Amino acid sequence: MLLPPKVATGVADGSVTLAFRRWQRADVRPGSRFRTPAGVVEVTSVDVVDPGALTDADAHAAGLPDAAALLRLLDPQAVARRRRTARYGRTPVADATVADTTAPDTTGWPVYRVGLAWSGPDPREALRDDADLTDADVATIDARLDRLDRASSHGPWTAATLDVIRRRPHVRAPDLAAELGRERDPFKLDVRKLKGLGLTQSFDVGYALSPRGEAYVSRTDRH
Repeated sequence: MLLPPKVATGVADGSVTLAFRRWQRADVRPGSRFRTPAGVVEVTSVDVVDPGALTDADAHAAGLPDAAALLRLLDPQAVARRRRTARYGRTPVADATVADTTAPDTTGWPVYRVGLAWSGPDPREALRDDADLTDADVATIDARLDRLDRASSHGPWTAATLDVIRRRPHVRAPDLAAELGRERDPFKLDVRKLKGLGLTQSFDVGYALSPRGEAYVSRTDRH
Protein backbone atom coordinates (compact mmCIF):
# COMPACT_ATOMS: atom_id res chain seq x y z
CA MET A 1 0.00 0.00 0.00
CA LEU A 2 1.41 3.39 -0.99
CA LEU A 3 0.88 6.56 1.03
CA PRO A 4 1.82 10.05 -0.19
CA PRO A 5 4.52 11.61 2.01
CA LYS A 6 2.08 14.17 3.47
CA VAL A 7 -0.36 11.42 4.48
CA ALA A 8 2.43 9.27 5.91
CA THR A 9 3.59 12.21 8.01
CA GLY A 10 0.02 12.61 9.23
CA VAL A 11 -0.07 8.98 10.32
CA ALA A 12 3.20 9.49 12.20
CA ASP A 13 1.90 12.54 14.08
CA GLY A 14 -1.54 11.02 14.68
CA SER A 15 -3.57 13.45 12.57
CA VAL A 16 -4.32 10.77 9.92
CA THR A 17 -5.86 7.50 11.07
CA LEU A 18 -7.71 6.31 7.96
CA ALA A 19 -7.18 5.72 4.27
CA PHE A 20 -9.84 4.95 1.69
CA ARG A 21 -9.21 2.91 -1.42
CA ARG A 22 -11.30 1.54 -4.27
CA TRP A 23 -9.80 -1.92 -4.85
CA GLN A 24 -10.90 -4.99 -6.73
CA ARG A 25 -10.02 -6.88 -3.55
CA ALA A 26 -8.35 -5.85 -0.32
CA ASP A 27 -4.63 -5.26 -0.86
CA VAL A 28 -3.82 -5.34 2.87
CA ARG A 29 -5.06 -7.06 6.00
CA PRO A 30 -5.12 -6.07 9.67
CA GLY A 31 -1.66 -6.43 11.16
CA SER A 32 0.13 -5.73 7.87
CA ARG A 33 3.03 -3.32 8.12
CA PHE A 34 4.69 -1.31 5.38
CA ARG A 35 7.38 1.32 5.10
CA THR A 36 6.59 4.94 4.24
CA PRO A 37 8.62 8.15 4.03
CA ALA A 38 7.63 8.83 7.67
CA GLY A 39 8.37 5.39 9.09
CA VAL A 40 6.60 2.06 9.45
CA VAL A 41 2.79 2.09 9.34
CA GLU A 42 0.54 -0.70 10.58
CA VAL A 43 -2.90 -1.57 9.23
CA THR A 44 -5.31 -1.79 12.18
CA SER A 45 -8.55 -2.57 10.33
CA VAL A 46 -9.97 -3.15 6.84
CA ASP A 47 -13.68 -2.72 6.14
CA VAL A 48 -15.89 -2.33 3.07
CA VAL A 49 -17.92 0.88 3.28
CA ASP A 50 -20.66 2.60 1.31
CA PRO A 51 -19.07 5.63 -0.38
CA GLY A 52 -22.39 7.42 -0.18
CA ALA A 53 -22.22 7.30 3.60
CA LEU A 54 -18.77 8.89 3.92
CA THR A 55 -18.65 12.09 5.97
CA ASP A 56 -16.44 15.10 6.42
CA ALA A 57 -15.11 13.43 9.58
CA ASP A 58 -13.99 10.44 7.50
CA ALA A 59 -12.27 12.79 5.09
CA HIS A 60 -10.52 14.68 7.90
CA ALA A 61 -9.26 11.38 9.35
CA ALA A 62 -7.79 10.60 5.91
CA GLY A 63 -6.07 13.99 5.65
CA LEU A 64 -8.57 15.51 3.21
CA PRO A 65 -10.61 18.71 3.58
CA ASP A 66 -14.11 17.28 3.17
CA ALA A 67 -16.22 14.38 1.93
CA ALA A 68 -16.44 15.87 -1.56
CA ALA A 69 -12.66 15.69 -1.93
CA LEU A 70 -12.68 12.11 -0.68
CA LEU A 71 -15.38 11.10 -3.15
CA ARG A 72 -13.43 12.69 -6.01
CA LEU A 73 -10.44 10.57 -5.01
CA LEU A 74 -12.61 7.43 -5.03
CA ASP A 75 -14.43 8.20 -8.28
CA PRO A 76 -14.11 5.09 -10.50
CA GLN A 77 -12.81 7.08 -13.47
CA ALA A 78 -10.22 8.82 -11.30
CA VAL A 79 -9.10 5.45 -9.91
CA ALA A 80 -8.79 4.04 -13.44
CA ARG A 81 -6.74 7.04 -14.57
CA ARG A 82 -4.29 6.64 -11.68
CA ARG A 83 -3.91 2.94 -12.38
CA ARG A 84 -3.00 3.44 -16.02
CA THR A 85 -0.30 6.05 -15.45
CA ALA A 86 3.39 5.30 -15.85
CA ARG A 87 3.57 4.80 -12.09
CA TYR A 88 1.79 1.49 -12.68
CA GLY A 89 3.93 0.60 -15.68
CA ARG A 90 1.43 1.78 -18.28
CA THR A 91 1.42 4.66 -20.73
CA PRO A 92 -1.35 7.26 -20.38
CA VAL A 93 -3.71 7.58 -23.32
CA ALA A 94 -3.00 10.90 -25.01
CA ASP A 95 -6.29 11.07 -26.91
CA ALA A 96 -9.25 11.02 -24.53
CA THR A 97 -11.55 10.01 -27.41
CA VAL A 98 -9.67 6.74 -27.84
CA ALA A 99 -10.80 3.91 -25.59
CA ASP A 100 -8.07 2.69 -23.23
CA THR A 101 -8.37 -1.08 -23.20
CA THR A 102 -5.58 -1.36 -20.61
CA ALA A 103 -7.54 0.48 -17.92
CA PRO A 104 -9.71 -1.70 -15.69
CA ASP A 105 -13.40 -1.04 -15.22
CA THR A 106 -13.37 -0.04 -11.56
CA THR A 107 -17.04 0.89 -11.33
CA GLY A 108 -18.00 -2.24 -9.45
CA TRP A 109 -14.98 -2.30 -7.17
CA PRO A 110 -15.79 -1.85 -3.47
CA VAL A 111 -14.49 1.00 -1.34
CA TYR A 112 -12.34 -0.03 1.62
CA ARG A 113 -11.78 1.92 4.83
CA VAL A 114 -8.29 1.13 6.11
CA GLY A 115 -7.33 1.98 9.69
CA LEU A 116 -3.73 3.15 10.06
CA ALA A 117 -1.34 3.62 12.98
CA TRP A 118 2.32 4.59 13.19
CA SER A 119 4.45 1.62 14.21
CA GLY A 120 7.85 3.26 14.58
CA PRO A 121 10.77 4.61 12.56
CA ASP A 122 12.02 2.88 9.45
CA PRO A 123 14.81 0.49 10.56
CA ARG A 124 16.69 1.38 7.40
CA GLU A 125 17.34 4.85 8.86
CA ALA A 126 19.55 3.44 11.61
CA LEU A 127 21.23 1.13 9.11
CA ARG A 128 22.03 3.88 6.61
CA ASP A 129 23.69 5.99 9.33
CA ASP A 130 25.96 3.12 10.41
CA ALA A 131 29.20 3.87 8.57
CA ASP A 132 31.48 1.88 10.90
CA LEU A 133 31.97 -1.04 8.50
CA THR A 134 34.18 -3.99 9.24
CA ASP A 135 35.86 -6.06 6.53
CA ALA A 136 33.14 -8.65 7.11
CA ASP A 137 30.42 -6.00 6.59
CA VAL A 138 31.97 -4.97 3.27
CA ALA A 139 32.21 -8.59 2.15
CA THR A 140 28.57 -9.18 3.09
CA ILE A 141 27.41 -6.14 1.11
CA ASP A 142 29.59 -7.27 -1.84
CA ALA A 143 27.86 -10.65 -1.78
CA ARG A 144 24.38 -9.10 -1.59
CA LEU A 145 25.09 -6.82 -4.55
CA ASP A 146 26.56 -9.71 -6.54
CA ARG A 147 23.32 -11.63 -6.01
CA LEU A 148 21.26 -8.67 -7.19
CA ASP A 149 23.40 -8.43 -10.33
CA ARG A 150 23.05 -12.13 -11.07
CA ALA A 151 19.29 -12.02 -10.60
CA SER A 152 18.85 -9.04 -12.92
CA SER A 153 17.17 -9.47 -16.29
CA HIS A 154 19.07 -6.47 -17.67
CA GLY A 155 22.60 -7.36 -16.55
CA PRO A 156 24.79 -6.07 -13.71
CA TRP A 157 23.57 -2.70 -12.47
CA THR A 158 24.53 -2.18 -8.82
CA ALA A 159 28.00 -0.63 -9.24
CA ALA A 160 26.90 1.73 -12.02
CA THR A 161 23.84 2.83 -10.05
CA LEU A 162 25.82 3.54 -6.89
CA ASP A 163 28.36 5.44 -8.97
CA VAL A 164 25.83 7.67 -10.74
CA ILE A 165 24.12 8.48 -7.43
CA ARG A 166 27.52 9.29 -5.88
CA ARG A 167 28.45 11.58 -8.76
CA ARG A 168 25.05 13.22 -9.18
CA PRO A 169 23.29 13.59 -5.82
CA HIS A 170 19.86 15.25 -5.75
CA VAL A 171 19.40 14.82 -9.50
CA ARG A 172 16.02 13.70 -10.84
CA ALA A 173 15.59 9.95 -11.28
CA PRO A 174 14.67 10.26 -15.00
CA ASP A 175 17.97 12.07 -15.66
CA LEU A 176 20.00 9.45 -13.80
CA ALA A 177 18.18 6.65 -15.59
CA ALA A 178 18.77 8.31 -18.97
CA GLU A 179 22.52 8.52 -18.29
CA LEU A 180 22.53 4.75 -17.74
CA GLY A 181 20.32 4.10 -20.77
CA ARG A 182 17.46 2.86 -18.62
CA GLU A 183 13.75 3.54 -18.13
CA ARG A 184 12.80 5.57 -15.07
CA ASP A 185 10.52 3.13 -13.27
CA PRO A 186 12.78 0.03 -13.38
CA PHE A 187 15.69 2.26 -12.35
CA LYS A 188 13.73 3.54 -9.33
CA LEU A 189 12.86 -0.02 -8.32
CA ASP A 190 16.55 -0.92 -8.36
CA VAL A 191 17.48 2.13 -6.28
CA ARG A 192 14.87 0.98 -3.76
CA LYS A 193 16.80 -2.28 -3.42
CA LEU A 194 19.97 -0.35 -2.61
CA LYS A 195 18.02 1.71 -0.08
CA GLY A 196 16.90 -1.53 1.54
CA LEU A 197 20.57 -2.33 2.14
CA GLY A 198 21.08 1.08 3.76
CA LEU A 199 23.33 2.33 0.96
CA THR A 200 21.22 5.19 -0.44
CA GLN A 201 18.70 7.71 0.78
CA SER A 202 15.86 9.45 -1.06
CA PHE A 203 15.02 13.15 -1.16
CA ASP A 204 12.23 15.25 -2.64
CA VAL A 205 14.47 15.45 -5.69
CA GLY A 206 16.83 12.57 -6.40
CA TYR A 207 19.02 10.47 -4.16
CA ALA A 208 22.37 10.45 -2.39
CA LEU A 209 24.62 7.83 -0.92
CA SER A 210 23.98 7.34 2.78
CA PRO A 211 26.87 7.50 5.26
CA ARG A 212 26.93 3.69 5.08
CA GLY A 213 26.93 3.85 1.28
CA GLU A 214 29.79 6.37 1.23
CA ALA A 215 31.82 4.16 3.57
CA TYR A 216 31.08 1.08 1.49
CA VAL A 217 31.98 2.67 -1.86
CA SER A 218 35.26 3.93 -0.43
CA ARG A 219 36.28 0.41 0.63
CA THR A 220 34.87 -2.04 -1.87
CA ASP A 221 36.85 -3.42 -4.79
CA ARG A 222 33.67 -3.90 -6.88
CA HIS A 223 33.48 -1.70 -9.97
